[in-house]
Amino acid sequence: MSLYFPESSECSRHAIFPGVEIATLACEKMMLSYVELQPGSVVAEHSHPHEQVGMLLEGAATFYIGGEEKTLRKGDMFRIPGGVKHRVVVSSSGAKALDVFCPIREDYL
Repeated sequence: MSLYFPESSECSRHAIFPGVEIATLACEKMMLSYVELQPGSVVAEHSHPHEQVGMLLEGAATFYIGGEEKTLRKGDMFRIPGGVKHRVVVSSSGAKALDVFCPIREDYL
């Protein structure tokens, strides 16, 4: 086990919504989350105090953030300030994304 180069098996894994699975890795103040979203899955509307930024790596998904709506595709980025309600509806192709949270989400450790 390396302090600086963790193996995939060392990541925490969670199913956060039906069809939405994450693998997370954290330092003291920030967390990286690799998200796999199955075709047609939905991240239900929610908010959290953590700031969140991310990028879609594959597929497509429609993001609803603070009253705005946009369909994102590979390479598109998003930002969600703490406390802002948001949800995601995934296309029929599914999607993969990277998220960064600050501070870390204790519930995802």
